[in-house]
Amino acid sequence: MNIGLLLLRVVVGMTLAAHGSQKLFGSFGGHGLNGTGQFFEMLGFRSGRRYALLAGLAESGGGLLLALGLFTPLASGAAISVMVVAIFSVHIQKGFWGQNGGYEYNLILAVAALTLSFTGPGSLSVEALLNRGEGRTLWVLAPTVSAAATK
Repeated sequence: MNIGLLLLRVVVGMTLAAHGSQKLFGSFGGHGLNGTGQFFEMLGFRSGRRYALLAGLAESGGGLLLALGLFTPLASGAAISVMVVAIFSVHIQKGFWGQNGGYEYNLILAVAALTLSFTGPGSLSVEALLNRGEGRTLWVLAPTVSAAATK
């Protein structure tokens, strides 16, 4: 089980971190803060650059923390928040399937992060080394609820 949690954490976490670096730095073909900020403003977010920064930090920071297995509930909450906003701001009107621009991919990332918040990062994690880990459920609820009220 712990190898499975490690694989899930690293793949989901590093995927989120890469997406965050697209927003923050324009890495991996991304548009950086200015381009992402303009896109967010087209979606109706005021101060799009600020929201691009917040989304990029949540994805990058949350993703790296997930990959490490450190502050897993907080990292999961950050990831879930960004994915929920993406689903309802961009993808929901395009249906489920990713090839049509739908929310399939974002939903999978959000549910994977939620799963990690409930199960914990496993014994192959920084949290396990530090003997941390109780009270996961409440940590993830606040950022997730706040994501729904963001826009």
